[in-house]
Amino acid sequence: MPELRRMLPSSNALFVFDAAARNGSFTAAAAELNVTQPAVSRMLGQFEEHLGVRLFDRTAGRAVLTEEGELLYRRVLEGFRSIESGLVEIERRRKGTETVTLSVSSAFTTHWLMPRIDKLQRQFPQVDLRFQLISGALRGPVENVDLGMRFRDRDEPSSGGTLVMKEVMLPVCSPAYLGESEPAEGNTIIRLADTPGDWAADYPSFLTRRRGPAKALSFTDYAVVVQAALLGQGIALGWLTVTSHWLLTGALVPASDTLTTTRRICEFLPPRNRPMRPIAAEIRDWIIAQMQSEITAIDRLYPKLGAMAACY
Repeated sequence: MPELRRMLPSSNALFVFDAAARNGSFTAAAAELNVTQPAVSRMLGQFEEHLGVRLFDRTAGRAVLTEEGELLYRRVLEGFRSIESGLVEIERRRKGTETVTLSVSSAFTTHWLMPRIDKLQRQFPQVDLRFQLISGALRGPVENVDLGMRFRDRDEPSSGGTLVMKEVMLPVCSPAYLGESEPAEGNTIIRLADTPGDWAADYPSFLTRRRGPAKALSFTDYAVVVQAALLGQGIALGWLTVTSHWLLTGALVPASDTLTTTRRICEFLPPRNRPMRPIAAEIRDWIIAQMQSEITAIDRLYPKLGAMAACY
């Protein structure tokens, strides 16, 4: 921060710069800031002189950012948004409300969390939830959020995560699709586009008893894969972290008596660039307890699968 103060003629210069860059006009910036246009022009001129570069090209009444101006504006915008978020969070805490941001897959949010979001909100009435949604594989660092769901190989070094469950999958379909008995037809295999290989080849037969040539549907978002299965469009490989709710309600049923387990585990990770907040830990523990309760119920509903032993 001392270095930043040295590089600025005054802290007010950033607010004036932001207003001029957003409006593309010194006159409009002056009106927004309730000062005169010459005052804005003078402040920005001093700022440019202090930095030793031009930030704006002034043409035909417009103020167009130069390459250096664009670079600075992106950083100023990021900084102001971060400061604004912090001030909003402080205000909400003052009023008894906290914001918790989760980094999770769009599929988990759509198919596991949304059916019980009202239950979660009743459990944590003081929390406003926000989501950083990931449509593909759950990879990458957990930063600038309160909690992130990620998969890792069991042999990889731990990042201080809390186990949700082992990675366990099961072919699933709708009851209507399972009940259609036309052996001459082939199954429609619903795939996640970035999943390597043909997962259906690992299953010599499905409970649908269809024997014809298989067809395929492929989607880049796993939330859509599960939705297609719910609509009776075919058989999908169902991650139990996503599909457990639908298996319990009967909207999806096993299309095989065999679970697939891998060497990966699903974890909730704390953010690596800030400490875990107590409220985020409470939400993490609530989700994990809910999921374990569901796997226990699935174990009772489909004892042949051995879901509890596979997941934990």
